[in-house]
Amino acid sequence: MDLTRTDPEAADSVPVDLVLIDLGPDDPRMAADVAPLIRALRPRLSADAFTAFAEEGHAQGLRFTVAYDTATGRALGAATHRVLATSRGRLLFVDDLVTAAGSRGRGIGARLMAELERRGRAEGCTRLELDSGTTNVEAHRFYHAHRLTVAAFHFGRELEPDPGEGRSGTDGDSGRDRGPAGR
Repeated sequence: MDLTRTDPEAADSVPVDLVLIDLGPDDPRMAADVAPLIRALRPRLSADAFTAFAEEGHAQGLRFTVAYDTATGRALGAATHRVLATSRGRLLFVDDLVTAAGSRGRGIGARLMAELERRGRAEGCTRLELDSGTTNVEAHRFYHAHRLTVAAFHFGRELEPDPGEGRSGTDGDSGRDRGPAGR
């Protein structure tokens, strides 16, 4: 996830020229570029579970926006997001926002956030919302720096699968604690 300070171990600490590209689940760059970024947030998400999640999420309106370094072609960050109609109005909900560990502090998260805001406005959304694990203080700093506020508590609990169903969640991650790299 993007941090508000430069990672001292980053190979390159200078800003990069980025191009933002939306990828669909059938694009081979999903497995090569997006999966490693999302799996940094959700380490228990297997490669197969990522593919299933990408396909099902895309069918539900989830979009995958990837930030590529124009000089190297390397994926440096990604955002998954969707427009939701709620009783509070239309909102752009950000499911995931991540910057590659070695590229944090270079403006990649800020560029993705600006693009998400632009898309939300273009879709007639009145808010941009996301959830962040309660212990991910570094992500919280980033969000506060980008004028996001803590507007609600998100409650949840694990559901045991129905014995007759045979289907479970994709990664078993409730999102409670995604560690220092995740939001």
